[in-house]
Amino acid sequence: MTPREVLALCREREIQAVDLRFMDFPGTQKHFTIPAKILAEKSFEDGFGFDGSSMRGWKAINESDMLVVPQPDTAFVDPFMSNTLVMTCNIQDPITREDYAKDPRNVARKAESYMRSTKIADVANFGPEAEFFIFDDVRFDQNEHECYYHVDSIEGQWNRGKAGSTQNAGYKIRHKEGYFPVPPADTLQEARTEMMLALMECGVDVEAQHHEVATGGQCEIDMKYAPLLKTADNLLRYKYIVKNVAVRHGKTATFMPKPLWNDNGSGLHLHMSLWKDGKPLFAGSRYGGLSEMGMYAMGGILKHAPALFAFCCPTTNSYKRLIAGFEAPINLTYSYRNRSAAIRIPVHSPHPENKRFEFRCPDSSSNPYLAMSAVLMAMLDGIQNKIDPGHPLEKDIYDLKPDELAELPSVPDSLEHALQALRDDHKFLLTGDVFTEDVIDTWIWYKTNQEVAALRERPHPYEFAMYYDI
Repeated sequence: MTPREVLALCREREIQAVDLRFMDFPGTQKHFTIPAKILAEKSFEDGFGFDGSSMRGWKAINESDMLVVPQPDTAFVDPFMSNTLVMTCNIQDPITREDYAKDPRNVARKAESYMRSTKIADVANFGPEAEFFIFDDVRFDQNEHECYYHVDSIEGQWNRGKAGSTQNAGYKIRHKEGYFPVPPADTLQEARTEMMLALMECGVDVEAQHHEVATGGQCEIDMKYAPLLKTADNLLRYKYIVKNVAVRHGKTATFMPKPLWNDNGSGLHLHMSLWKDGKPLFAGSRYGGLSEMGMYAMGGILKHAPALFAFCCPTTNSYKRLIAGFEAPINLTYSYRNRSAAIRIPVHSPHPENKRFEFRCPDSSSNPYLAMSAVLMAMLDGIQNKIDPGHPLEKDIYDLKPDELAELPSVPDSLEHALQALRDDHKFLLTGDVFTEDVIDTWIWYKTNQEVAALRERPHPYEFAMYYDI
């Protein structure tokens, strides 16, 4: 929509409040709300002021004033708030009016612009499969003398022997057996359908929704592919809608990668393809039906994967998901059909427009603007430098012998190691000024000090089980 069309929509739908949203640096959505009568055509040029020093990793107190500039093409009517219109905003400096380098959405815009400048492609399509858990109860705390968490789900297998409950009686999903059950075992069908319909009402195309593999309420709603920036915007709507529909049902949703021990974690599988002049560029006669360009794009991702993990798997919890035996990739390989590889080439359709590959390593704790921008830059680097992805993996990784497994490059085993990889390998991200040294340095500083070090210095509950009587 244009600014004028947004104002017309406000009159047509009797909008009384306009919610202005943006994403902070680590990846949490922020907002403030203005009366609808304040919004005018000039607002889409002038923007609205806010305190940038209160945002994690952004401005100092002496340079705190910043602007949010609403983007009319992101407007939708909020399905949860009365008479409220939502718009995603870009962040600008109020004096220079330059786009702010550490605004994640600005990084994504620059990534798409750089891609077009290379003449390699004019569209990078991303189709995300975002997994999440819906729990019935969650409690956790951390202080000087105690640390604990407790999550519960009526369909969790640990509730099979629970007395006094008639909900879902006898139908409990066993560990790793939650893929595609029908109700009553699947207790979340109605909630997921409500999420799907709300997403479609808010302009997000949906392909399917279903229960996922894990017990305890793991779900997935697949969005239709779209260009990078639009997909990142859609993922913000996705999380907002999933969490609020869950609350409507008296439940709570989390995109934490590994909330349950000994069961599958939640990933953000990214299906990717490049297009130019309306034609797909990844369809060809090479391995898995890919083109030479598609092979080089995979080569770029696999070469830079350890550094990409700093953005694609950006929490300490992310690496509890990336272990053997739970469908998460643990080695940096590619394969046709094989879901145990880091990159999978799907076989669902022979049509060239459907030819793509799936990067299975990311998870939904990531900031989608930064994660997908980094992946695109790795693909472009692979294409420009003709990086060979090596040999495909045709076997199940989990069945390989130790000596065979040792020959395969493995994913980082911690956030700390991923951040070190980013320190050592980020030149490809700086091309075209897409990422800046300041963005890279701030990301490493924030993640190291606020997350890696914070976890390292706190006793873990399981340490008491292992060491209390030592």
